[in-house]
Amino acid sequence: MTDPSPEARRAPALRRFLLRRLGVALLTLLLVSMIVFATAQLLPGDLGRTTLGPYASEEQVAALNDRLGEDDPAPVRYASWLSRFVRGDWGTSAALRQPVRPLVLDRLGNSLLLAVYALVLAVPVAVTLGMLAARRRGRALDAAVSASAVSLLAMPEFVVGTILSIVFAVELGWFPVSAAVPDGALSLLHELTLPAAVLALVLFGSLARVARAATLAALDADYARTATLKGLPERTVLARHVLPNVLPPTIAALGAHVGYLVGGIVVVETLFAYPGLGKLILDSALAHDLAPLEACVLATAIAVMAANLAADVAASALDPRLRRAAS
Repeated sequence: MTDPSPEARRAPALRRFLLRRLGVALLTLLLVSMIVFATAQLLPGDLGRTTLGPYASEEQVAALNDRLGEDDPAPVRYASWLSRFVRGDWGTSAALRQPVRPLVLDRLGNSLLLAVYALVLAVPVAVTLGMLAARRRGRALDAAVSASAVSLLAMPEFVVGTILSIVFAVELGWFPVSAAVPDGALSLLHELTLPAAVLALVLFGSLARVARAATLAALDADYARTATLKGLPERTVLARHVLPNVLPPTIAALGAHVGYLVGGIVVVETLFAYPGLGKLILDSALAHDLAPLEACVLATAIAVMAANLAADVAASALDPRLRRAAS
């Protein structure tokens, strides 16, 4: 009997890795759902009062709270809420008077569009400049990229967004001060370039540093030195031998920063009045509108877990060493 091929051995290992990551993600989401529900109960306000308005009597508010199950024990309310959420019944927004599920999914789509645009802007530039900085270590380009990365990491999103708004929206008038949902490619460039640039600049700081460190490690490896000694052009060495070893840690770092990207989206969407999930979270919290608030946070957690899982799988598919380390 012949030994299985490397491809045949790789498939079960990747499958076990995926199942393990999926189990961890499900347990994490269960814990997040408990934290979300418990935190929402601590917010000031009253659901019955929020629904009926300030002029309803105390008897009417009490009757509505009893009908909605607000007077039930917390474990009963949590189990009921989670059961309805899994079945697709996310409740009704008391402030907006509309079903929560289509509202949250629509806002989630808007936020994902902004996040993907930011990644398209950030990842190629960060990887390219990180690799070039490592190739020219100790020179002016390396110092400039490293200093820029550290500076951008230290600057909050609202500071970067405010500066870009003043320069490119107020002074130059190239982009609008507030962002709207685009209806085409040209509209996307006009409406979302400024908020996406804020997120991209923040992501650039961390991704460029990871790409630079991975490139330095690859350049010092034996395979890269051997390729250089064989007379291969620098471009070929970087493309064939260095880049494949830079992408896995960069993708893994990108997955680890998805939660940070979500936090940045909340700030950026509020700053640019963009109708995304982050702004809905803030508006719901201020209005004590618990149904959309809980659904938004849990939907965000699901999106973050899915993105982390996808990044882990992609990085492990590119680099089997990560699979072996995780197992």
